[in-house]
Amino acid sequence: MKRLLITAYFLTVFCFTSNAQNYADSLMLTYVRWVTIDLGSGLLWKSYHFNQKELFASNQYINILQTKLDNKNLKFAFGSADAYVPEGDTLRKLKPTSLLAFENYALGAVNGGFFNTKKGGSVDFIKINKKILDSASYLPNKMIPEHSMAAITIDNDELQIIKGGTRLYWEKSLPQSNVLVTGPLLIYNNEEQELRVNAFNNNRHPRTCACVTNNNELLLITVDGRNAMAQGMNLHELTFLTKMLNCKDAINLDGGGSTTMYIKGQPEEGIVNYPCDNKQFDHQGERAVSNVVMILKK
Repeated sequence: MKRLLITAYFLTVFCFTSNAQNYADSLMLTYVRWVTIDLGSGLLWKSYHFNQKELFASNQYINILQTKLDNKNLKFAFGSADAYVPEGDTLRKLKPTSLLAFENYALGAVNGGFFNTKKGGSVDFIKINKKILDSASYLPNKMIPEHSMAAITIDNDELQIIKGGTRLYWEKSLPQSNVLVTGPLLIYNNEEQELRVNAFNNNRHPRTCACVTNNNELLLITVDGRNAMAQGMNLHELTFLTKMLNCKDAINLDGGGSTTMYIKGQPEEGIVNYPCDNKQFDHQGERAVSNVVMILKK
C-alpha cells in the first residue's frame, strides 16, 4: 500500500510538473518577440534564440521561413543532387543545402528528406518534374518506417502535406508532378499524429520540418541542436512548437547534422542556422545532402 501511495505521489508530481512546463512553454511561444526580417516578395525570416533555458527547460535556436501558399511572387520546388543523373546510372551525389539552393537560384531553402550518407541518393521516393529519381526499398515482413509514411507534394504551384499510410508503395500512386516522401507526420488536419516510441522520436536532435498553417501559409523550420547553446528537440516538442505556430499540417524532414537553412544574400554563404556536423556552434558545419525544399522567385 505504501509503495502504491509513493507511486501515485510521483505520478501526481510528474503530471503537475509536465503541465506547468507546457503552460510555461505556451506562454513563451505566445509572447516571444521573433526577430523578423522582410526578405521581400512576401517572404519573411523569423528567428529567436531561447538562451536562458526558456523553452522546454532548454536552450533552443529556431529559424522560420514564412510565406503565403498562394503568394503570386513565389513558387515552391524540390532540388536534388541527383536531378541530372542519367537513368540507370548508379552514381549518386550529395551536395550541401546551400549549394543546391544556390544552383537553383532559390531565395530560401532547407534540407529535405532522408538519404544514404554513404552511397548517396534518397532512401525514400522522390519525384521532380514527373521524373522519379529514387524509390524506397521496403524490407519484407517489416513495418514501413515512419519516415516513409507521408509526403510533401507540389503541383501547379500548390504545395500540400499528404498522409500516406502503411500500404506498401502507396506513394507511387500519387499523381502530383513533384513528390518528396518523408516523416514522421506530426500534425494532420489539426490532429496530432501518434508517434512510435523510439530513440529517434524521443531524444533531442536538430530538426527540420515543414508546416501548412490554418492561415494558408507555408513554414519551413529549423531547430538547432547538439550544443549547449541549442539543445534540439524531440518530436513531441517539435509537434508542440508547430501547434503553437498555428500549423494544421506538419511533417518532419531529415534532421541531425543535415539540418540547414539557407537564405539568399545572407552572410556565411547564406547559412543562417548553426549546422552541427562540425560539432561547433557556428555556420560552418553544413552536411552534404541528397535533396532540399526550396522557395523560388517566379
